[in-house]
Amino acid sequence: MKLTVVGGGSTYTPELVDGFARLRDTLPLEELVLVDPAAERLELVGGLARRILARQGHPGRVVTTSDLDAGVDGADAVLLQLRVGGQAARQQDETWPLECGCVGQETTGAGGLAKALRTVPVVLDIAERVRRTNPRAWIIDFTNPVGIVTRALLRAGHRAVGLCNVAIGFQRRFAGMLGVSPSEVHLDHVGLNHLTWETGVRLGGPEGEDVLPKLLSGHGDTIADALHLPRTLLDRLSAVPSYYLRYYYAHDEVVEELRTKPSRAAEVARMERDLLRMYGDPALDEKPALLARRGGAYYSEAAVDLAAALLTGSGSPYQVVNTHNHGTLSFLPDDAVIEVQAAVGPQGPSPLPVAAPDPLFAGLMANVTAYEHLALDAALHGGRDRVFRALLAHPLVGQYASADALTDRLIAHNREHLAWA
Repeated sequence: MKLTVVGGGSTYTPELVDGFARLRDTLPLEELVLVDPAAERLELVGGLARRILARQGHPGRVVTTSDLDAGVDGADAVLLQLRVGGQAARQQDETWPLECGCVGQETTGAGGLAKALRTVPVVLDIAERVRRTNPRAWIIDFTNPVGIVTRALLRAGHRAVGLCNVAIGFQRRFAGMLGVSPSEVHLDHVGLNHLTWETGVRLGGPEGEDVLPKLLSGHGDTIADALHLPRTLLDRLSAVPSYYLRYYYAHDEVVEELRTKPSRAAEVARMERDLLRMYGDPALDEKPALLARRGGAYYSEAAVDLAAALLTGSGSPYQVVNTHNHGTLSFLPDDAVIEVQAAVGPQGPSPLPVAAPDPLFAGLMANVTAYEHLALDAALHGGRDRVFRALLAHPLVGQYASADALTDRLIAHNREHLAWA
C-alpha cells in the first residue's frame, strides 16, 4: 500500500508518521511518499520519518520528492496538508481583519476566506493531477478551511473526504473523564467544519446511553475552561460546542484579546524553527514533546483510521468526516459539506441519521453554509464583488462597510496568490 502526503515537509508530518508506525496492524503501509517543494525542510522531516519507522520496527520505506506527479503515481490515497503562502500568509490572515474590528483567524471569518481563495485553486490542480495518474485514489483533505476545500473537491468529482481532529480530541478527552477506552465513546457530532456541537456522548455506539448530562454535571467546569467559555453557557446549550464557536459566541471579547497578544502564527513560526532544528538531530528517532503544542492532536490516529476504512474496510465502523449532506440535514442543500458521524468503507462515507438540531445551531449552520457557497464561488471565479458578497454573508462580518474594507485588505495582502487580482 502506498500513501502520499502533499505538504510532507510540514512539521506536522512526524505526528502522522508516528501514527503509521504505531498502528501498522490497522494500516499496512508499504511506502510513504512525502511531497514538498521546500527541499531542505523536506529532507529534515523525511530523515526523522525514516528514523521513527526504524525505531518502531516498521518495514515501510519513506520517499521524499518535490515532483508531485512522481509522488502521487500509483498512490492508493493522497493526504493533503498544505499551507499556501506558509506561516507568513497565516500571520497576515490573523492581523489585517483586526484593523476592521473583526476576528483574525486562519480558518474562519475574513482570514479564513483569504486562505480559501489561496488554497482552492492549488488543491484542485493537485487533485486533477492525481486523477490523471490514478483515478481510483482517495484524497483525504486535512487542509483548512476543510469544509470549503472538500466541497471544491467533491464538486469537481474527486473521491475526497475531509478530515478534522476536533471530534477525536473530544472523544479522547471525554473517554478520560469517563474512565473508558476511546473506542467506547460515540459522539453525536453535528455541524460544519469548525462549526460543530457535541449534542450527545454515547457509550458503546450510536444507540448507546447518552452520558453527556453526566459529563456536564461532573466535568462541566473543566470542559468550559478548555473552551474558554463560561460553564453556564454549556448548561444552557445542553451541548458542548467546538472551541471555534468562541469566535461567534464571544466575538468582541476575542477581538480585544487578539489585539493585545502575539498572534498564533508568530507562536507557531517560532515553534516550527525549533522543531526543524530538532528534526535535524540524527539521534532523534521519535516525535518531540514540543510537537504536541504545534496543534493537530490525535491527527495521526484519525488519519490512519480513515485511510484504513477507505482502503481496506477496516478501522472504526463510524468516523466523523466532512462529506456531502445529501439530505442528512434537511435544512441544508444536498451539496453542502457537513461534519458528522458516518459509516466509512471502500465506497466512501455514508452519514448516519442526525436528529433535527436545535434551531439555535441550525440557524448558524445555514448562515455559514451560505457563506461557504459564496466563498467557493469567489475561489473558483475570482472578482472583488464575489469576495465582498462572501464577506457580507459571513456572520463574523455582516456589515457592508466592514465587508468593503476587508475586501480591499484581503486582495492587497493576497494579490500574489490570486490569478485574477
